[in-house]
This record gives sequence, C-alpha cells and structure tokens, in this order.
Amino acid sequence: MQSLTTLEYGKLLALVARYATTPMGRGYLENLQPLTNRLDLERDLRATGEAMALAQRAVVWRFSELPDPDNALAVLRIKNTTLEAVSMLEITRLCNQALFARSAIAPEKDAAPTLWQFVEQIPNSLFAVIDRINKKLLPSGEIDDAASPELARLRREINLQRGRLQKALENTMRSAGDAIQDQIVTQRNERYVIPVKADFRGKISGVAHGFSSSGATVFVEPLEAIEANNELQNLKGKEEREVARILFSLTEDLREQLSAIEAAVGAVGELDFIKAKIEFARKFNAIVPTISDDETLDLIDARHPLLEENLRGQNQIEPQRHRDTEKEFQPPISTDKRGFENKGQRTKDEGQNKEIVPVSFKLTQEKGVMIISGANAGGKTVVMKTAGLLSLMAISGLPVPAREATIPFYKSVLADIGDHQSLSANLSTFSSHISNIAGMMEQCSAPSLVLLDEVGTGTDPDEGSALGVAIVDYFRRKCGAQIIASTHYRGLKIYAANDENVINASVEFNEKTLQPTYRLLVGLAGASSGIEIARRFGIRDEVIATARQNLDVSAQKAESYLRTLQTETTNAEDLRKALEEEREAVAYKYATLEIEAKKREKERRREFETQLAETVEGFEKQSKAFINSIEDKALKAKLDKERLARKAELNRAVLQKVQSPKFKVQSAFDSNQDSGLRTQHLPLVVGAKVRTSFGSVGTIEKIDKDTAEVAIGAMRLREKLANLQIVSNQTETANESTKQTRGEKLQSQAKESNLRLDTKDLSAELNLIGRTTSDAEYEIDRFLDEAYLAALPRIRIIHGFGTGALKNFVHHFLKGHPHVAKFGFAPAAQGGQGATIAELKQ
Repeated sequence: MQSLTTLEYGKLLALVARYATTPMGRGYLENLQPLTNRLDLERDLRATGEAMALAQRAVVWRFSELPDPDNALAVLRIKNTTLEAVSMLEITRLCNQALFARSAIAPEKDAAPTLWQFVEQIPNSLFAVIDRINKKLLPSGEIDDAASPELARLRREINLQRGRLQKALENTMRSAGDAIQDQIVTQRNERYVIPVKADFRGKISGVAHGFSSSGATVFVEPLEAIEANNELQNLKGKEEREVARILFSLTEDLREQLSAIEAAVGAVGELDFIKAKIEFARKFNAIVPTISDDETLDLIDARHPLLEENLRGQNQIEPQRHRDTEKEFQPPISTDKRGFENKGQRTKDEGQNKEIVPVSFKLTQEKGVMIISGANAGGKTVVMKTAGLLSLMAISGLPVPAREATIPFYKSVLADIGDHQSLSANLSTFSSHISNIAGMMEQCSAPSLVLLDEVGTGTDPDEGSALGVAIVDYFRRKCGAQIIASTHYRGLKIYAANDENVINASVEFNEKTLQPTYRLLVGLAGASSGIEIARRFGIRDEVIATARQNLDVSAQKAESYLRTLQTETTNAEDLRKALEEEREAVAYKYATLEIEAKKREKERRREFETQLAETVEGFEKQSKAFINSIEDKALKAKLDKERLARKAELNRAVLQKVQSPKFKVQSAFDSNQDSGLRTQHLPLVVGAKVRTSFGSVGTIEKIDKDTAEVAIGAMRLREKLANLQIVSNQTETANESTKQTRGEKLQSQAKESNLRLDTKDLSAELNLIGRTTSDAEYEIDRFLDEAYLAALPRIRIIHGFGTGALKNFVHHFLKGHPHVAKFGFAPAAQGGQGATIAELKQ
C-alpha cells in the first residue's frame, strides 16, 4: 500500500476517473487495484484493445444522466415493495442505453468477442418493459392519464367536480358582497375555501380553515361546499389508490426482469470503465501494453501521465501525437515538482512551454538491474516513478502513455522513493529508508519490480555505498527481482561496470549550459556534477573554489573522465541520428525521383499510343474511302485485300516497335534510338528515306508546307515533318532480336500495349460450302490475313466433298500462300476429307 501511495497510484486513478460518465464507471476506477489473476488482466487488456479498435471505426457508445441505481435495485430485491416513478424512469433510461450499446457492439462481435461477453446477457425482453413504463409515466415522473381506463375516468370526474365546486364558491362570493376580501377561490388543508374579511366572519356560515398572516382575512369553507369538497377528496383518494396500483404493477414488471436489469447495470459499468480508459488513452496517446512471459520490461518513449497532466495545466495545450514511421512523435511533459517531493522533473523548456523528455530502456531476466547516476535534479527519480507507475497501470489493465510497452506480470511493485522521516516515530532520513527497505525485503517475491532512490544515502558515504551494493545484490539474487536504483556513489557505479548483467545508465548534463537535458543514457555512468549545480544555484564562487581544492584528486579525475565519456557518447549518438535522418532523406528523394520518372514515362507512352492509334485510324478511313469509290468489283476486292495485308503489316510493325527494349519515349513523337536505326542530321527532301512516328520506313514523295506524303510500299501516309526521322541507307531495316515465336510475340505485345489495334478475337474456322471458287479466293485470303494477325496457330477450312473442285482449289491456294506452313485433311472426327487443317507460320 505504501508503494501505491509513493508512486501516486491513487492520483492516477482519479485522473482516469475524470473520463467516466456514470457512478458505476467511476466506482470501478476508484476501487481499482493491481490484478493478481493473469486471465483477468488479459481479459481487461483485450477488452480495452477491442474498444480502441472499434473507436477507430466510429463504433462508440455513450452514457448520460445515469444516477447510481443501487437504491432502486435494493427496492426491487424486496418483495411487495414499490418503486417511485422517478426511480423507474432512471432504471428504464439505464436499460435503454445498455441495449443501445449492445446493438452497437453486436455487428462487431466477431472482432470484439470480449466486449460482446459484457452485453450478451442483456435480453431484448427489456424493450417491452421499457416501452410499457414509458407509455404510462411522463418524463416528469407523473402518471399519464392513459395509464389505465380507471385512472382516466377518475381524473375526468375530479376535473368536473372541481369545476362545479369552484363555480358554487364563486356564486357564494358574489352574493356575500362586501364581506369578501378578494374574489378568488383558494385552497387550505386541501379543501377549497373563500377569503372573508375578519369583520364579516359571522355573515357567511361555514368552517374556518385559518387566517391570513395579517389576520385581516379568514378562509371559510361555506356549508353548501362541504359536501362537494368531501366528494372531491373521495375522488382524489381513489386516484391515489389507482396510481399506487399502477406503480406496483410496473414495479412487478421490473422485478420479473431483475436479473436482466442487473446484467444491464453491470454492462454499463464495465463499458463506461472501458470508455474512460480509451478516452484517457486518446488524451495521453497511450497504448495497450503487452504482458511479457519472460519477465522483460521494455519501455519506449514512456511518459509519466501525472507529470504530463501537470504540464498541460501550465501550458494549456493539447498533447502532441506519437511519431509515426516518419518519426513525427514528440510527446509533451511537465516540469515542476508538485507531486514529486524531492527530485527534479524530467522536462525541458521550449520557449514558454515545456515539453516532456520520454524514457526508453529495457530490463530482461538476465539483465534485470539498472543503476542510474548523474546530476542532481536531472530526472533520475522520474525515471523510476515512470517505470513504477506504468508497471502498476499495466497490471491493473490500464493503457500506458508510451510508444511501445512490454511489462511483466509483476506480483508486486516495491518503491523506496522520497524522504519518509518522521519526528513522531523518531525516524531520521536514513532510518526511515532502511526501515522501508526492510519491509520491502519481507514482501518481495519474483517477479517483482524494486525501485530504490538514492539507496544507502543519509550516512557515511563509504558505508552507504557498501550498503547500497549489498541491498541491490540481495534483491537481485535472493528475491529474483528487477531493480532500478539511483545513486551518486562510485561503489554502485563500479558494481554496475564490473557486472555484465547490470546496466549502467545516467541522466545527461550539458557541461556548456550547466543544465540537465533529462535524457536517459543507457550503458553509461554519469557524473554527479554537484559542484557545478551548486554554482548554478547561486553558491558563492569562493565556496565553489574551496570545494574544488578539497575534492580528492582521484575523484576529480573520475568525474572528469565520466563527463568526457558522456559528452563523446552524446556527440556520437547525435551524429548517428543525423546520419540516419540524412540517409532517410536521400532514400526518400531517390524514391520520389523514380516514381516521377515512371509517371512521366507512362504519360508519354500513353500520349504516343493515342496519337498512333489516331494515325492508324486515319489511314483506315482514307483507304476505305478510296476503295469504296472504285466501281470495278474485282479491282475493289484486290485493293481491299491489299489494304488488309498492309494494315496487318502496319499493326505488327507498330506492336514490335512499341515493345522494343530500345524504345524510350522522350516526348510525344520525339526521335528515337534503335539498335538497327541511326538518325542523321540531313534535310527532309523529296526522295529521302524517313522513319515515321509509328516506326515504318518509307520514302518522301511530296512535301506540302509542314506536311509530307510518305510512300510505305503500296501505302501512302500524310505525316508532319516534325514527326519524321531521316534513316541512313545502311540501316533501312531493323532485325528482330528475340527468340519469341510470332504468335507469342504478338500475344504478349497485345497484352502489354494500351493500343487498340485490329486484332479482334477470331474463330479458327472458315465455312466455304455453297461458295464459288472466285468467292472462295477472296474469303480464304482475307481469313488467312486475319488469322495470321491474330496469331492463331492453325485454322480449319470446311469445303465439303461435292465434285472436289472447291477442295482442289483450296489446296492449290494454300500451297503457295506465304502465311501457311503446311496443310492437310482434317482428322475423321473433325470432318475428314470434307475439311482442311492449315498450320500458320510462327
């Protein structure tokens, strides 16, 4: 219990409890203790993690205006008792919000099974009870007139009787004349009366129900109104009995659902408890810790939440966010000593604000001791308090303010921090520390975390140093505990330096500014710098000089060596960080350049392909228009066949060129370098051999301003001069340098290119039955061109048996065709001698 107080565990719980919105949730937090059951701890941490994951997906629940239901539940547990209407409304409101939370979690029950367990037992039957109560009770807690037919009838009669009674009293006042003080019907003792002047009391017969404060008015119930008042009171009595009956009936409805209501109350408490934890995690950038199985305590960028809250109150700023993978995290913190009785705070100023310096270190089962040395007020105590409080938070199921946290399932966290001296108990500083440590030795059992602040202090330095080493070694070897101890004694520093399983650490001190930086340097002992700090706090120079003269020479050398080593280590670490940041910047720059280059290349290729497709389409339109203008059918068919052949040749040339490894687009239709073509800076004149923008080589036949007419075989194209490239006579043709077959190449080119060329999917079969030989010649020729362009490996031509003339013509035509490698009759299953199979050249 003393360690919980020393580490300010209660203040931490009060901080988290601020984010609870129900009495149940606040009660859970105020009574929270470190858990002793590993399964309970894992369940709580799992539930918190699930809730944080749901919150990121905007799956949330909220509770509001929910008072403590304990009294109402106590009434429901007693038979034949009746709840007040207001209490019923409070219970229904709680159940309604619990059901809402259940409906929010239900769709996510596979992703949040632990949360679902909290609400799974809330039955939907509560909806019917809630609906009945809400129909009979008004939000103010009054019973609705429609709660029962009898109540509605009684209230109608009461209103009628009240109206008749008031009317009769008004008539009495009018007939009494000057005897009436005010023409107002009023009530006394729940009966309707009239105000009569005291001097005229005998003028009106009736029952007096009292006087006004001045005595000038007496309130009289006239004799003629007594019977009517009695009837009205009788009706009101019946109304009260009916209301009581209704409330008892509704109470019985709730009593039947008592187990469901208790489940709802428990679920609301648990969910509000969890909601407070995730809200705390959001405000303090906390994470769900990992509970280690191998007694590893590993904290990365850990911060003390009370210290951070203290700073937030001073700076009035929101906490900064964790750095992501680009290292943007810079957590804030606090600096003054409130809540930390005798040691300095680990903070540094940033202008008028102060920011926290996070703690990072690791203890393992083998290396379970860390000795922290260094300057006074440098933050040694805060390191221990941060480790201790975060460990308590973790084993209590709370999120911890850190970037990463792995914490053992400690049986106990024991701390001797601060000055426990007591005049009443006759304890000095030293004796109070020793007394506390003795109690810790009795309580300690592995796994435990032991925190020792200035162990051995308060007595002779030599004896204190020896005692400090012995105490640390006892907790380490006898208790199997992990220890974090702060010290100024060289004996403990040497103990850590001589044992490879003990970690030396220090808090950094800037020798130039004579200010602590509050950074924890693991692996390096630190100098106390007590004389320098004394000078910084205003001790006179002559005192400082005398102290230096009195300091032992060996101690001076040791202090000087530690300061030098610390400075060099710090410089090396800063250099490493700078180099790492520079390396990341260079890598990012090169990655950006590569992405931009690929993007530009893709855009240029897309533009080239678009213009190329337009050029091919233009050629197609021009050639079709020219052929359609010819009237001679034979010539028209011959030219159309030539057009298709040229178009196929053009498509193949374009595809080969686009996929060529030497093809690099510098800009839309820039000049290109190819392995078989070299440009020369020669003038574009009629007769010059040029390469067009889509890769074919032709001869300029005509130049008209900035446009040239280029002959490519039997085809002529119009092309802008800017898109033409002079080709030398020695390299007019480009040889393919690939081992792919024609079919494989065309298929891969068609797959990879974004061009839309005339390579439609074709049927591998041509039916000529019923055709003449003249018709068949055109059909076969066109079919072979299209099949060759589509990279079909083989085709089947159906010619039938008949007289054999069509079969002979087909074989004769195939025999000399440049696209056909070989042919023969089809197998019996595919038509036999009535069909011919032709394999195309690859």
